[in-house]
Amino acid sequence: MSDESDAALARRVLGGDDSAAAALVRRYQRAVYGVCLRMLGRREDAEDVTQEAFLRLFRHLDRWDASRPLRPWLMTITVNRCRTALSRRSRKQALLPGDLDPADRSVPLTDADLAEELQRAVDGLRDDHRAAFVLFHYEELSLQEVGEALGRPDGTVKTWLHRARKQLAEALARRGVEPDQRSALPAPAPSREPARV
Repeated sequence: MSDESDAALARRVLGGDDSAAAALVRRYQRAVYGVCLRMLGRREDAEDVTQEAFLRLFRHLDRWDASRPLRPWLMTITVNRCRTALSRRSRKQALLPGDLDPADRSVPLTDADLAEELQRAVDGLRDDHRAAFVLFHYEELSLQEVGEALGRPDGTVKTWLHRARKQLAEALARRGVEPDQRSALPAPAPSREPARV
């Protein structure tokens, strides 16, 4: 990965350097795709929206304030593209035949089952709560960065995170995931303000 700063790469992209654009994509592709996958729940949709997010980034890169970090701005673009994709698609909430029966708690869940249950619960969150949860817990943005990405004050982000966690716990309980199993879920990120460099 290039040691060059985002601002230096952006200047090169604006000057027509395709290798700088490729370096920015390599630097942030995993994070953007991760947000898209967690918000949209489908690989194909996540791949499409990831491409849309980078196209939007490069189309409007001249508007970016280089004195500020690029990542929160890119996450704002990504979340907005995800919201647009979600509004275009009607979501079906029907249970699939292989889904867990909440009444059947006799079979212990594997880590993969737990991760799938968590993703299903995250998919059920309201769009703004899901975006805040994904950016804070999975992408480890600070509260301030999440607020900037979503265009909301820190207090609103805290409220959304609290409500998202509560709804996730309730959804997992309804799906038969026991409290001790929930504590074994793959932790996305600690529920604290991540250290920023």
